[in-house]
Amino acid sequence: MKRLVIASLLASSLATPPAAALTIDPFLVFRDVARRPVKTALPREGALADEDYDPCDFGPLPKVLDLLEVVERSLCQDPQVRQAWAQAKYQAAVLGVRQGAYLPTLSATLNAGQQSNHARYAGKFSVLNSDSKPSIYSGGLKMTWVLTDFNMTRSNVRQARAMLEAANSAHDTAIQAAFLRATQAYFDALAAQAVLNATREVEKLARESLLVAEGRVKGGVSSLTDQLQASTAHAQAKLERVAAESDYQSALGNIAIAIGVRVGGALDLEKADALLHDTSFVKSADELIDEARSAHPRLLSLRSEVDAAEAGVSAMRAEGRPSVVLSAEAVRTSQENQLPSAGYQPTDINNRNSAIGVQINIPLFEGFSRSYKVQSAKSQVEAKEAEYAATEKQVMLEVWKGYQVLGAETQNLDTTQDLLGNARKSFEVARGRYKEGVGSIVELLNVQATLAKALQQRVKTLSNWHNARLKLAASVGKIDYWAISGLFEKGGRKRR
Repeated sequence: MKRLVIASLLASSLATPPAAALTIDPFLVFRDVARRPVKTALPREGALADEDYDPCDFGPLPKVLDLLEVVERSLCQDPQVRQAWAQAKYQAAVLGVRQGAYLPTLSATLNAGQQSNHARYAGKFSVLNSDSKPSIYSGGLKMTWVLTDFNMTRSNVRQARAMLEAANSAHDTAIQAAFLRATQAYFDALAAQAVLNATREVEKLARESLLVAEGRVKGGVSSLTDQLQASTAHAQAKLERVAAESDYQSALGNIAIAIGVRVGGALDLEKADALLHDTSFVKSADELIDEARSAHPRLLSLRSEVDAAEAGVSAMRAEGRPSVVLSAEAVRTSQENQLPSAGYQPTDINNRNSAIGVQINIPLFEGFSRSYKVQSAKSQVEAKEAEYAATEKQVMLEVWKGYQVLGAETQNLDTTQDLLGNARKSFEVARGRYKEGVGSIVELLNVQATLAKALQQRVKTLSNWHNARLKLAASVGKIDYWAISGLFEKGGRKRR
């Protein structure tokens, strides 16, 4: 049965044109690699399977950009994701090469040549003079098959398969890193937008306070000092608003570059208030740490690299063992118009030669290099194991810190909300007191500054909460479309 399968593979490869032969995958190694650089995406409406759509086939840019749109477009534009995908395809091809060592190799040779022979003899031997122009044609077929190499091929295949798994995990890591960069860029832009809105509100309030002070000065109930102090506060608020506008445009430029559109074009983001969602994925710290140990793509990649290094030790040892190779060769040579010997007429000569045999290669002495190569491979295993242990500790620490930060920021959400509400009420009371002539301009401006600070703290807390939530998901190794699906509708929204 094995021979029939091999014969079928050989026949199909010989019958395939050279250009098409480069695309065949008899070992199905590319089945383990993502079909596209972005291998996780929400399906477009009407798509029944992965083959029905291309996640990077986008329509016109929507008028209002939501987070999902930015993330999808950023992933498709990210060069690091494509580089990791290309590396995974390369490792799949290496695996195919290693598996090909199980099969025999078959090669053919074809030769064609034209000779011109002239023989001249002196004296009485001139009767042996001859002229001939023989044509020589030859063709040969050679097959070699490694019958056993004492597990060297098996170890090489195991090593290549482990490296493919590591490359796939590295691809996942690149996707998650790009996902995190895109979401952080979006939330940074939302934070800049919220800061701009807050500075506009503060500028408006400062303007209203200035008008009240001007009215009291004109009415003769306040001194010019009140108007100057209010004017100074208004000018300061205007400066902060201008700086906030610049920061917001810079944040929009980062998004434009990430999604591959012209910098400076009109981009509108959805309202920040719509982006508060639950943290139902958050479990206890111990559960999250255990989940990160088993599912984090960085750890999975390093674990596969450790397996590959261990397979490399086995392969290095097997290289120093004997190998048994079966070889067979058939050659046919045809010579037309060839002189068999002097004095005879040219004739055609046909030769057929065939041979079959078994060759045993036994390494006897390699100058002790084999021992050093094995020790070198073992050192690689130890280095990879140490790298894995260090990364595991780092991941555990990131999960623990992220868990604590998210808990603190979640509490700060309610605190800053209460703080902002109290600051607004205090400002209304202080402005009313100043209008009635009971309060002073200093009291009003102090309360106005407190309100501005409360607005900024609220914006900062919202931004910190979003970043803490996403960083915790990333530290667990589970940042994906599910992490933002709650932003739209229950169960996520489908792509347009």
